[in-house]
Amino acid sequence: MVSEGSINKSAKDDRVDITIIGGGPVGLFGACCAGLHGLSTKIIEALPQLGGQLAALYPEKYIYDVAGFPKVLAKDLVANLTEQAMQFNPSVCTGERALELRQEGKEGFTIVTDRAHHRTRAVICTVGLGAFSPRRLDVPGVADFEGRGVHYFVSSLSDFADQRLLIVGGGDAAVDWALALEPIAAAITLVHRRGAFRAQQSSVDALFASSVEVKLFHEVRQITGDDRLQRAVIFENRSGAETALGVDAVILALGFTPDLGPISTWGLHVNEDRICVNSAGETNIPGVFAAGDAVDYPGKLKLIAGGFGEVATAVAQAKRYIDPSARLQIHSTNLKIPANT
Repeated sequence: MVSEGSINKSAKDDRVDITIIGGGPVGLFGACCAGLHGLSTKIIEALPQLGGQLAALYPEKYIYDVAGFPKVLAKDLVANLTEQAMQFNPSVCTGERALELRQEGKEGFTIVTDRAHHRTRAVICTVGLGAFSPRRLDVPGVADFEGRGVHYFVSSLSDFADQRLLIVGGGDAAVDWALALEPIAAAITLVHRRGAFRAQQSSVDALFASSVEVKLFHEVRQITGDDRLQRAVIFENRSGAETALGVDAVILALGFTPDLGPISTWGLHVNEDRICVNSAGETNIPGVFAAGDAVDYPGKLKLIAGGFGEVATAVAQAKRYIDPSARLQIHSTNLKIPANT
């Protein structure tokens, strides 16, 4: 719940205009937009580095749906977004988890983290999946080999060079990893429990044109080995027929379970761990906005590009919340970017 508090009027007023909770791609672009509007900004990120999932889980994964980039490595997109945001000198607090939101009357809010108190006039939540936890596979051997051959994401492609890989999943992550690893792996088998993929059709077409062995209607029965992972047993889920594979690593690309964590206790309206917003990015709490994968509204698409538009709108509306007479429209080509000191 948002709790009532009071600002110490004798203390130095260290409030910023906007605090962005979540330093992933949407949060970083939000900091840039806030800078373009001339707003003082702070970013609070729970992870030790900026970039969110792109930096923590998929640094070497190509992204194809960001305007202006035919394809771009996740780590390179994060680097560009960080450089873009840092032009406006936002305060950055990494390794801090937002715990509590205290409303300070007309003065704004105090965000309590596990390390500090942060005063702000408005809040924008861009927390993505929140405390993202990978969906695990409940079959014999998986838990035993986590960290010893069973992986949930790929930090470095080179880690899998010359290995026999089994990739499990039917979404973009599974297909993209199979395509990215094909040139360097010894062999790749991809199994999906259904007959159709959820991934982008162009990527699926490329998958079937590749050397990856694709097995639809297949699931994992068991993973075995000695001191390291050595074998996987898969089965055809319509007939039950089993096949044993020699493998060096298994990549489980089954998605993540969203968890807003303490934010879910702030009194925000949520729908299946997504913050409900209107077309202006406004939540049910005046002065608190949200954008990106964290939000839910009719017609929502989970795209980075969509999140960029949502956070640009949220920043403009936050500026109007802070100053009702403010002009919402900006033209970045007419602005002078401050020198980064």
